[in-house]
Amino acid sequence: MVENFESKLSEYARLLVEVGLNVQPGQTPSIEGNVEYAPLMRQCVSACFDCGARNVVPYFGDDFTTREAFLRADAAVFDEYPSYMKARVDWFLEQKSPRLSFTGSNPELLKGVDPARIQARRKASGPPTRAYFDALTANRFQWCVGAHPTLAWAEKAFPDKKGGEALDALWDAIFSVCRITGDGKAVERWKEHIAATARRAKALNEHQFKTLHYTNSLGTDLTIRLPENHVWAGGSDFTPEGVEFVANIPTEEIFTAPRWDGVEGRVYAALPLAMDGNLVKDFYLDFEDGRIVNVHAAEGEEFLRHAIDIDEGAHYLGEVALVAYDSPIRNTGILFFNTLFDENASCHLAFGEAYPSCVRGGEDMTEEEQKAAGLNRSMTHVDFMVGTADLSIVGTTQDGREIPVFVDGNFAF
Repeated sequence: MVENFESKLSEYARLLVEVGLNVQPGQTPSIEGNVEYAPLMRQCVSACFDCGARNVVPYFGDDFTTREAFLRADAAVFDEYPSYMKARVDWFLEQKSPRLSFTGSNPELLKGVDPARIQARRKASGPPTRAYFDALTANRFQWCVGAHPTLAWAEKAFPDKKGGEALDALWDAIFSVCRITGDGKAVERWKEHIAATARRAKALNEHQFKTLHYTNSLGTDLTIRLPENHVWAGGSDFTPEGVEFVANIPTEEIFTAPRWDGVEGRVYAALPLAMDGNLVKDFYLDFEDGRIVNVHAAEGEEFLRHAIDIDEGAHYLGEVALVAYDSPIRNTGILFFNTLFDENASCHLAFGEAYPSCVRGGEDMTEEEQKAAGLNRSMTHVDFMVGTADLSIVGTTQDGREIPVFVDGNFAF
């Protein structure tokens, strides 16, 4: 049994709403998650109203019905995106509604599902929701991703435990890495963490590196060119109105965008990738002129290839993120099989969409201007982990100086 569970759950809800979303008086947040998450989502609803929300709109999904549909629904269903669903996201966009969503589904939820169905669903949903997710990645409104354990996820992360014992272990791990102790002071601890992360991002921005060169003993040898006027961000973001929010809880990363056409070499994944309810293990990607030209995985390669083939932009990188190997999540020794956590235990990259805020003024650029500035465009964004204990990253400045950024897996400054 988790010690002080109810007080920790309440502290977690407050953290997600007050720091993650930073709900402002008069706003109408949406809260999305599986039916199993209802107790936490209800506390988040109350916390939103405590912050002065005008209303709160919950949306519940369900792993069982999702899997049943992917296995048994008519194939044509996956080529459609219902108009009522588009109307819903259009309304949230019009309202600039803060969005709190939860991760926690079974990492192997869609195991055995035809990958063509998964790809068809993603392609069908991309264009109708493009405006909404463009606004989200441009930070036009607050958004945050949190987590809630499920039995299937807990038993995957803790294979030596079963049932309630596994669930308790995963709750303990989530509370720990989210700096929740039950004393009610997580909000204050997170404000300190955000400030410390911002100071490191500021140091990286002062260098304005031209390239980053990654190497490690797995065989990674990758050079990434960065856009002119790129911006390193981390900890928190801001809406155009100046409302601060934290998009991921937990978060340990400092990130920017690569030039979409400026990546060369090979990179090996350091951890398995849970994607569409399937696991991709022991994989590498080869890049030429920024484009992924070769893919290999020991397991789950077809799912990785389908994800990359979703559109042309998915063949290019959209994010470069730095995370110290000696970080709270890595130090748990747990492989979470969940990107929210595993990406914050390891330096990572993402193929697909870049965040416009990663170039100065990018949020106000047209698509063509963003592309010219070096930002990638895609309907997807898939993070994969590349950080190891011996990872070296060397930054080259505009005047040709080489400066260590990472040594033996950790920040050099």
